[in-house]
Amino acid sequence: MNIHDGGRLRLRATLMSWAINEPFHITGYTFTTFDALIVELTDADGRTGRGEAQGVYYLKDTPTTMLAQIEALRGQIEAGLTRTGLQSLLPAGGARNVLDCALWDLEAKQARQPVWQLAGLAPPAPLLTTYTLGADRPELMAARARAYGAARAIKLKLTDDDLSARRVLAVREARPDVWLMVDANQGFTRESFARLLPTLVQARVDVIEQPFPVGNEAWLDGLERPIRIAADESVQDRADLDRVDGRVDVINIKLDKCGGLTEALDIAREARRRGFELMVGNMGGSSLAMAPAFVVGQLCDVVDLDGPLSIITDYTPSVIYEGGNIWCPDALWGGPLAVPA
Repeated sequence: MNIHDGGRLRLRATLMSWAINEPFHITGYTFTTFDALIVELTDADGRTGRGEAQGVYYLKDTPTTMLAQIEALRGQIEAGLTRTGLQSLLPAGGARNVLDCALWDLEAKQARQPVWQLAGLAPPAPLLTTYTLGADRPELMAARARAYGAARAIKLKLTDDDLSARRVLAVREARPDVWLMVDANQGFTRESFARLLPTLVQARVDVIEQPFPVGNEAWLDGLERPIRIAADESVQDRADLDRVDGRVDVINIKLDKCGGLTEALDIAREARRRGFELMVGNMGGSSLAMAPAFVVGQLCDVVDLDGPLSIITDYTPSVIYEGGNIWCPDALWGGPLAVPA
């Protein structure tokens, strides 16, 4: 649905840096802020749609490069860009994501219908979400797991070193009650994975996310898989589903990777058709970045939308975390009413 066909839009694009509570460690990277690009699209009647994107850091897709992409297309955007036109105007990535999400939000206000209804989905429900622990010393990860008292699902970031097994066992001992998954961010070898696997089984880990580097998906062939495997970096958009068909169980959909809610919904439908389970994840950021992913989460088996828990300030209204669940109010994003400036 493209209600504003032929109309004109006013574009505002702003770089933002969200301060986080403490450094966040994963394989090969340490984050001290969540950097973002915020886009606002305002129509002739003063209605504004908003979006936020972080980009894909490991592909050098950053808020700064995204801003340059968008500014280069300002004339076409302000002439009345539609979501349909956007899909061929920009490739998958953060720039398309932030525009796509802003257009969905604007359409909801123009149509006076929430995004979930425009997308043909059932009314949303609160979703159980993981709380993520960055890779650190085992005792610190255990302490943080205990501090996440409301969590009913926890995701552990692991790096390929001699601490991985101790990290998993320490968190499981600290929180015997939670659902548990681990994320290697491409960090394991076949040998290190095989060594760690018995510990993961012992700790009742339910999902292992992206154990191997992109391009080495064949390492999964013939591998013992007593625990579900999820593909993250190996699947950017629908074109990548072929490379993991028969090799993984779960597809992690991230709007920054695939280029927005429009493509995310298409990935979800195609992945389901092929027999994959679905996960929705995030690249960090504020509640504004989580809100469109919350829509995708309604179709998913695993939800990882805890980014705002790490930032010091957030939007008002914000997403709501309660009892281990996430809920996104319409007033934040995707609702039919305009949000006061």
